[in-house]
Amino acid sequence: MPTTTALGYDDLPELLTRLTGDEKHDRAALSTLDVLWVLYDRVLRVDPREADDPSRDRFLLSKGHGPAAYYAVLAAKGFIELDELDGFGGFDSALGYHPDAALVHGVEISSGSLGHGLPIAIGMALALDAQGQAGARVVCLVGDGELDEGSNWEAVQLAGRLRLARLTVVVVDNHTSTYHWPGGIDARFAIEGWDAERIDGRDHEALERALGGTGEAPNVVVAEVTR
Repeated sequence: MPTTTALGYDDLPELLTRLTGDEKHDRAALSTLDVLWVLYDRVLRVDPREADDPSRDRFLLSKGHGPAAYYAVLAAKGFIELDELDGFGGFDSALGYHPDAALVHGVEISSGSLGHGLPIAIGMALALDAQGQAGARVVCLVGDGELDEGSNWEAVQLAGRLRLARLTVVVVDNHTSTYHWPGGIDARFAIEGWDAERIDGRDHEALERALGGTGEAPNVVVAEVTR
């Protein structure tokens, strides 16, 4: 069981410097940093001491390539030991270039193959409905480029029609998608019956407000990150 003392947002740059060797995914990782921090610091009901609590919220990092920011936040929040960061990507390290749910404490799914997280999130949401876990939420983070995968849109359509209100998707939009939706990504989700909002992906107060509640439909927050 990790024993790391919880750290703060200002500690994240130092933690990130300990994660080396995957420089090609630096921007992919850093684009998610503020969203991840707000989720784990202000929104998600998760506890490193009770990672298997059935009433916990579930967080799925579908954008699993470039997980350095994810590992830094997990370390800051006590899910993994700080010393584990130093072995990132090593042969004997649990912290691979894609997160592995079997190896990393607190990680819900192994990810990195794009387009898988959102369909899995729907399955989790349906299972929680069947189990009567009324308060548990499922939050899935995807990238805008990842939305080029057709499996995501099949999932978006299904979730909208099933009115999966416990499901929230965060799209980190750093303008890497090759497809441009008329009206924006948020408008495309809204067509399928989702509550949709676009915000500044570095604004912690805006993120907390947008991610903090649920309505009567699945919710998407498009977190725009251009810096």
